[in-house]
Amino acid sequence: MKSRHDRPVALITGAGRRVGAVIARTLHAAGYDLALHYRRSADDARALAQELERQRSGSTLLLQAELADIDALPAMLGQLLSHYGRLDALINNASAFYPTPLGTATPQQWNELFASNAQAPFFLSQAAIPALREARGGIVNLLDIYAERPLAEHPIYCMAKAALGAMTRSLALELAPEVRVNGVAPGAVLWPSDGKAYVDQQAMLARTPLQRAGTPDDVAGAVLWLLRDAPYVTGQVIHVDGGRTLSV
Repeated sequence: MKSRHDRPVALITGAGRRVGAVIARTLHAAGYDLALHYRRSADDARALAQELERQRSGSTLLLQAELADIDALPAMLGQLLSHYGRLDALINNASAFYPTPLGTATPQQWNELFASNAQAPFFLSQAAIPALREARGGIVNLLDIYAERPLAEHPIYCMAKAALGAMTRSLALELAPEVRVNGVAPGAVLWPSDGKAYVDQQAMLARTPLQRAGTPDDVAGAVLWLLRDAPYVTGQVIHVDGGRTLSV
């Protein structure tokens, strides 16, 4: 491990696009240097790194990995520590999302959805524990309001996100007082990349007290708050959902 880097360092999984990229920009603007993980979005990740490097040279490290490959996770952490010498924050953002209606669900779908939404966050967190303890750092897991209020035809995804919620509370207890562990559960922020029917979107917003969709910046702001401005908060899941979990 090289000498300790001057600025705090955050590892963000699935950082190349969508919410992950916005979290990266937000933390970078707040003074974090970044390890940007991606799986297949190489072009997006490189473009993001170039954008951030123009703002602060030497502030990014690209890490490509298949998070379902548990054996690859310690090596990815090792690469990060060899480069920066420290890790202050882990943001488990990468996620797979698609329907698995009852009667059609397969073991392959189960394995894929649990691998990205529960298994990888756990084993990556486990590999990061020594560095996070040394830094007295934090973990933020990206959950979903559907972990508590399931979405029709998505039982495996909802179960996997519920497991991530249980992991958040368990690790908060296990890693205190050195490491804080929290979660952020977005509501209607970004529609899935394959789209949802417009009528479904409108119905969803009609059930949201604030009567509008959120933005990735809302999610990223909550992540930054938990990491930087909430030193007495651990084991909590912040709902960034416009109040939607209050409605039927």
